[in-house]
Amino acid sequence: MQRCLKWVKHLGQFGVEATVITVDPAQATYPVRDESLLAEVPADVRVIRTKTSEPFESYKKLTGRAVPYGGFANEGKPGLMQKALRFVRGNLFIPDPRRGWNRHALAAVEKLLAAGEQFDAVLTSSPPHSTQLIGLALKKRHGLRWLADLRDPWTDIYYYKDLHHTPLASWLDARYERQVLTQADTVLVTSPETKRLFMAKLPELPSAKFQVLPNGYDESDFQKSSQPPTDCLRITHTGTITELYHIDCLLEAVATCAKRHPDVPLRLRFVGQVSAQLRGQIEQAGLLAATEFIPFVPHDKSVEYLLSASVLLMAIPDVPRNFGILPGKIFEYLAANKPILCVGPAGSDADNLLQECDAGQALPYRNSALMLETLEALVAQWRHNPNLDLPAVSHHRYSRRALTARLAEIAAS
Repeated sequence: MQRCLKWVKHLGQFGVEATVITVDPAQATYPVRDESLLAEVPADVRVIRTKTSEPFESYKKLTGRAVPYGGFANEGKPGLMQKALRFVRGNLFIPDPRRGWNRHALAAVEKLLAAGEQFDAVLTSSPPHSTQLIGLALKKRHGLRWLADLRDPWTDIYYYKDLHHTPLASWLDARYERQVLTQADTVLVTSPETKRLFMAKLPELPSAKFQVLPNGYDESDFQKSSQPPTDCLRITHTGTITELYHIDCLLEAVATCAKRHPDVPLRLRFVGQVSAQLRGQIEQAGLLAATEFIPFVPHDKSVEYLLSASVLLMAIPDVPRNFGILPGKIFEYLAANKPILCVGPAGSDADNLLQECDAGQALPYRNSALMLETLEALVAQWRHNPNLDLPAVSHHRYSRRALTARLAEIAAS
């Protein structure tokens, strides 16, 4: 959502007039909402909101649960009801349950075209990958130049197996994916590894068709000054995190480091969704008293929590094909100019980015020695000076404005 929002915010500066077609908020169903971001939509941008048809209200009534996060991060261990509903979702709603919006969105576009409006390009962003079928339909009907922005893999997403597809459903979903990759004029991806993943599926397609346009950070979000704490060394994580991220070894390293250096108060802060299983791991490590849990907050407040940290924690889920996972928040972490503890695979796109910007390196999931060594070095620095902010700034190329300029070039080429 922020990826598209920030593009829309900056496109006008590069001579691109955007029309946004999205869902009427009165009908949309999401796990969380951040109304504060609406203020970032420029006043001169036309936003058309449509009806939608989706099953999530029925899901909430059947299960008594909130709408699932991506990857079912807020569901915990699924019961029989959840497994049955995942089977229904994976086999009756292909590519996904948001597909009910497509006919409303297409009707809105057809109305604009019937009125004589002309567009140089259409951009569809996913997940939900059903959104790409809107671009596919417009390409077939009107021959519009089409940019398909795939923020995540499609049939290779790490939780795909949890949808219990039948062979027929898997075939149909893969067919949709192949049609989108083949017929889009340009495929935008967020990381080099994701580009390699899609190209391996269709090696006959030209490499130039796939453009890596990473996520980024908005400079205007980081106008406030950094305020690292002086009374503790605070390690902060923002966003959703579950046991799939395998930070248990890091938690043990934090506990060991705290015992070795009682004069340096080590504190953990999690802002956002934390799974029950991960909370259990924190308790098992003996860190519950040193840990603060803060529920979902608006984006501007989340940035404040980044700026009030000593060190930032992020993790790449320990799942197949995770070398290309490059979370959007890594760029905001870089903009906060703090050291970053990244639990994840060495040599991954995230690892390469952190080393490029001198902000840290990946700490492999089971490399306890490297984790403890890294923490010991931070403790030694903190003892000398509690402000651990990085001395160099090498991430400006990832500002949302710079990346939007690149999008405008791609759209015009």
